[in-house]
Amino acid sequence: MLRKLVVLFLLFVTTTHFGQIGGKYVYQFLNLAQSPRQAALGGKVLTVVDFDVNQAFYNPATINQEMSNRLSVNYGSYFGEVSYGTAAYAYTWDRHVQTFHAGVSYINYGTFEGRDEMGNLTSDFTGSETALSLGYAYNIPWTNMYLGANVKLISSTLETYNSWGAATDIGFLYIDDKNDINYAISIRNLGFQIKPYDNVNEKLPLSIDAGISQLMEHVPIRWHLTLENLQQWNIAFSNPNRAEGTLDGNSNEEKVSFFNNALRHVIVGAELFPEKGFNLRLGYNFRRGEELRIVDQRNFSGISVGVGIRFGKVKFDYSYSRYTVAANTSLFGLMIDLDRDRGY
Repeated sequence: MLRKLVVLFLLFVTTTHFGQIGGKYVYQFLNLAQSPRQAALGGKVLTVVDFDVNQAFYNPATINQEMSNRLSVNYGSYFGEVSYGTAAYAYTWDRHVQTFHAGVSYINYGTFEGRDEMGNLTSDFTGSETALSLGYAYNIPWTNMYLGANVKLISSTLETYNSWGAATDIGFLYIDDKNDINYAISIRNLGFQIKPYDNVNEKLPLSIDAGISQLMEHVPIRWHLTLENLQQWNIAFSNPNRAEGTLDGNSNEEKVSFFNNALRHVIVGAELFPEKGFNLRLGYNFRRGEELRIVDQRNFSGISVGVGIRFGKVKFDYSYSRYTVAANTSLFGLMIDLDRDRGY
């Protein structure tokens, strides 16, 4: 049984965006990119305030009336049979209550071949996880500051083990209309296990992030800068493949500098024609690029690109994220405007 769980754990660690941070907590699927737009911009964009109903997954303070009556569905495929997806919908109840947001995200690990301690075949088993969320944002009166929160119920099934959890996301957003700059802070996955897999409660993947973005005045580009995992300064690890050999046959562990560790908190992205029907996106995740780069080989890990195309009331989004030579991810998304009386 332990062997089965180890296989599941190792598979998941290799599929997350978050390397060593990702191996310490349960429900790691909560940190996957929730939409192609997010993935193409490097992940964890906190400051986009428009009709994109997916933005509330990372910062609930971005929930606004432009999202009302829009439905989004996204799907991505990882290695082998592993797949994941999300769906989101927002609705404005009235101008005073403002807008509510509902979302769901899931990951399916596929079917595994079960074996006992001696390596003999037993029965096949599966693994999957799901999170349901409900969010709301509040505009602080007479200001351009917004507060938001998501409440999430989490379910996880790994072979015969089941777990339930609850979490909340808290977001803050400030919009500088004069300079077209948005500032944001988000605290995600603040919660606990209601029912652990066994008898030990484990931590959720808490993440504190900050972001800034600006729509440039004379160029149709919005740039994004995100500082991730601010709750933990040292997120670097020494890669044994980069250890340097010595004359006596031993090896010196890779040294991660202060600057290198600082860069691993940084994600940058840019979106060309962000307010038009056709968008081009480019992002770079420094931590993913550094952790997954191969010694003496250029493989462009950490880079992500994407495109968005609008057809009437339907918006199609696609992203391609570079991990290693053998592992890259595509994410597809559709956003539908269900309001007949409104232009896109």
